Amino acid sequence: MGRNALQGWHIVVLVVVILLLFGAKRLPDLAKSVGQSMKIFKREMKDLTTDAPAPVPPASPSTAPAAPPVTQAEPPVGQPPVQPHVAPEPSAPAPQDRPGESGPSTSA
Repeated sequence: MGRNALQGWHIVVLVVVILLLFGAKRLPDLAKSVGQSMKIFKREMKDLTTDAPAPVPPASPSTAPAAPPVTQAEPPVGQPPVQPHVAPEPSAPAPQDRPGESGPSTSA
């Protein structure tokens, strides 16, 4: 055997450590649950490999007809194009002259 291979006494030490950690009463239950888990895992893997992908159903036509695209009407020949109405932005109120502030004075 190779120098780094798992030897018989390694297995004995591992079994002793597992017995000390889990106790003799819990080992059969632990082995049973591990066995059931492996069984379920193998069954699911088999199901995944044997299942065919589900067929994709064809797209059904929609019940409502599609709306035609919205286009802007051309203005009659000889008339300027109509611009859409845009509301003006509110402007800030003009500063008012107050007495005692610096600025143009009306005193003579």
